[in-house]
Amino acid sequence: MADPYFFGYGSLVNLATHDFPDPHPARLQGWRRAWRHTDLRPVAFLTAIPDPESQIEGMIAHVPKNDWAALDEREWAYDRIPTTHAVTHSLTHEVEIAVYAVPQGRHTEPSNRHPLLLSYIDVVVQGYLRTFGEDGADRFFATTDGWDAPILNDRAEPRYPRHQQLKSTETEFVDDRLNRLSASIVRTA
Repeated sequence: MADPYFFGYGSLVNLATHDFPDPHPARLQGWRRAWRHTDLRPVAFLTAIPDPESQIEGMIAHVPKNDWAALDEREWAYDRIPTTHAVTHSLTHEVEIAVYAVPQGRHTEPSNRHPLLLSYIDVVVQGYLRTFGEDGADRFFATTDGWDAPILNDRAEPRYPRHQQLKSTETEFVDDRLNRLSASIVRTA
């Protein structure tokens, strides 16, 4: 029987935000990331969206205690989608891999009322910097849609529950890349 793994493409790439077992860098073919909002959460968050021309980097990790139901509960705003054959990884044993994504039609574009959180972006980019380096973090920005959405600067009082302290070089990297994208940073939502 195949070991159950899941593919994380956002904050789960940052190993400081979780203790999921056996994490490994991986690539998922045929998907992109997008910032989206659903009525299930007050702010926008990342989801994976099908795109046959794209590939995203992320992290696979073993499903804790082989319990998909418990992981489904943690990822309650998403549907679990089988992606075993679309993921490239370094494991040598048989695995079953899934990605979590918000179903089409159940998400909308972020807005001033439902912005992106800078503390969330910081966590994700920190993970990409530490796992894939600056080139990998740049690929994260390039393979993620929705950077024209308002971004709430909540660094002083982070709203993202798994926020992390960034090194000054990591903060500078995030700010530089958002500036290059002409991102709109707002102070209140």
